[in-house]
Amino acid sequence: MESAAPHPAGRSRLRLATAIGALLVLLGSYVVTTTAPADAAPGINAIRVAEFPADCTYSHRLPDDPIVFPGLPGASHMHSFFGSTVTNAHTTLPDLVGSGTTCNPRVDVSSYWVPTLYRDNVPVEPSIATFYYLGEGVRPDVVAQTQPFPQGLRLVAGNARAAGPGDSIARWSCLHAGHVPPSKDFVNCPAGTMLESYLDFPQCWNGRDLDSPDHKSHLAYPVNQACPASHPVHVPKLRQVLRYPVNGDPSRLRLASGPGYTMHGDFFNAWPVEELARRVRDCIRPVIKCGHDGRPL
Repeated sequence: MESAAPHPAGRSRLRLATAIGALLVLLGSYVVTTTAPADAAPGINAIRVAEFPADCTYSHRLPDDPIVFPGLPGASHMHSFFGSTVTNAHTTLPDLVGSGTTCNPRVDVSSYWVPTLYRDNVPVEPSIATFYYLGEGVRPDVVAQTQPFPQGLRLVAGNARAAGPGDSIARWSCLHAGHVPPSKDFVNCPAGTMLESYLDFPQCWNGRDLDSPDHKSHLAYPVNQACPASHPVHVPKLRQVLRYPVNGDPSRLRLASGPGYTMHGDFFNAWPVEELARRVRDCIRPVIKCGHDGRPL
């Protein structure tokens, strides 16, 4: 017996149900796509901050400075060293490249050093030193042209001879105590908090020199969100963040170089060329926040 032909109203309902089903399938595909992990579909869930970090624990202390006083052990005030474990007055690039490191990632064998902090004349080392590599402070088109630091670059930021806060670019604050205003000099941090130091290195390179007589002028800070013509190559902004396990009366504190406003930092770049270039390409230029491994978070 032949089946009866569907009623027109039934056909309409069937078409509507089919259309709704197709719409739900499409919607489900959209949800799956937009919630996929970032490593499964790079860029979809990327955090739009141009950044990758190196966390480096304290390595050692010496009155040496292979940038300012190369080959002259004991010629400097006391420095606390992070990163490469071999840095001393005689250190050269090959020494760093072949050295161990206190950094995460382990591929960063660069050397970073700062004047030692003293409390009641007893040395205090940071619980952690984080060196952020950033793309900020310049126009987006400048960030997109960022180049890696050349291997062997040596650089000093801050002013060890600052005569007052007005001569300083360093900043002191308190971890977990945002109500305490930041200052160029030490601040009084409440109990249970930690003293922090922030210092930004210049990010515009002259494209030629790995060092300069003052260890600063081969790089410059941006002007009007761009690199000046004298320093046309944009490199990552290196931000030095130190967290010291001290709080309370700042009059008990001093740096090996003097008051808090004399905070400065030294950087001797020994990143493997390919590793640093990858992080600049995958994190800084596309404005993506990366972890220690240089992969999007």
